[in-house]
Amino acid sequence: MEQGNYSVGLDIGTTKIVAIIGRENEYGKIEILGTGKSKSLGVHRGVVNNITQTISSIQQAVEQAELNSGLKIGSVVVGIAGQHIRSLQHSDYITRPNSEEVIQDEDLDKLCNQVYKLVMLPGEEIIHVLPQEYKVDGQSEIKEPKGMYGGRLEANFHVVVGQVSSIKNIGRCIKSAGLDLGSITLEPLASSDAVLSQEEKEAGVALIDIGGGTTDLAIFKDGIIRHTSVIPFGGNVITEDIKEGCSIIEKQAELLKIKFGSAWPGENKDNEIVSIPGLRGREPKEITLKNLSKIIHARVVEIIEQVYVEIKNYGHEEQKKKLIAGIVLTGGGSQLKHLKQLVEYITGMDTRIGYPNEHLAGDSDEEIASPLYATAVGLLMKALETTKRHHILEQGDMPQDEKVLVEQDHVVGQPSVATHGERKSIFDKWSEKLKDFLDNAE
Repeated sequence: MEQGNYSVGLDIGTTKIVAIIGRENEYGKIEILGTGKSKSLGVHRGVVNNITQTISSIQQAVEQAELNSGLKIGSVVVGIAGQHIRSLQHSDYITRPNSEEVIQDEDLDKLCNQVYKLVMLPGEEIIHVLPQEYKVDGQSEIKEPKGMYGGRLEANFHVVVGQVSSIKNIGRCIKSAGLDLGSITLEPLASSDAVLSQEEKEAGVALIDIGGGTTDLAIFKDGIIRHTSVIPFGGNVITEDIKEGCSIIEKQAELLKIKFGSAWPGENKDNEIVSIPGLRGREPKEITLKNLSKIIHARVVEIIEQVYVEIKNYGHEEQKKKLIAGIVLTGGGSQLKHLKQLVEYITGMDTRIGYPNEHLAGDSDEEIASPLYATAVGLLMKALETTKRHHILEQGDMPQDEKVLVEQDHVVGQPSVATHGERKSIFDKWSEKLKDFLDNAE
């Protein structure tokens, strides 16, 4: 069957690897054509630490998605997280040769490319350069300088930096699994695309994505990303604690957490007990739900407090930086019972659970609309956006000057800011470089 333009998002997580194939329907919503999921082996706290196992897990997920949809997967958009990710604020400016001409996309690209030349610590590389707001000839708080007159163009940037080796390892896995790397996106950014509404991003919101190995944070205010951070703890440390605290095996601990776990110890009566079969004919173990939730509570509080420190670092107590829409929780860890209440109690901020159904077509599978798939859906959205841009380029229905710009962009492989629908993604330079590297590494 004719599927039109479809794209693929691949979420390489610590607990699971998900491949989602989808396309945009005529209403601009995303239609899921196929999904594949496999247990992730070889990823620890968001970072690949066993290439062979990761490759076979990726292949498993991809094969399942291909079978599921009857389509072939070529290029994928992948997410990156892990404790090596850090972000910094940076301002930069360019002086334009002719202030009598209006500011064009070329000027914005030139300014962005300048930031990519920043000298990083050894072994680090810039992943994203995200413009915050611009200044033209000293006039500040300009969101969209295109079309204005001015000689000096300045901007504040949110720069996301990651470890070169981790990025290359992901590229290596993708390539060895027989796929092409379309681009790499920071996972909290992908999740926020999938679960946040534009109103929330305007009002100010903190997205907390609790995964298996990491907890990702992205803060938006006035529609612009203001702060990102990756905390190297997630649902797996909770399972670990249950395993140690109750002396049971990991599989049982995970099941206990999902079925009976709660983040609020007061909810359980003292006499509620779960019996767990012993190993190889040993006596069954009895565990009180109160104890279980005490173990979970202690660890969850620790994770939330670390995230709250990051929110404070951003400065949410200042009037201008207030997060009116509060907190949105997503990721597999957000399904823990009473977590919403605990987060509200610790932070004093309004909280809701984020489901990635905002942009999905109405007839999508129930399962995909679960918080577990937030990152994967966000990566698919990124992939579709990139495909759309390339499609517009091929069709030629773009103003001539922009077309030339994007074509040059493609040849040289320079990054440009992904703020306008038609322009190429800011990772293009970066993906090209990574592809070259991987080709040479053969």
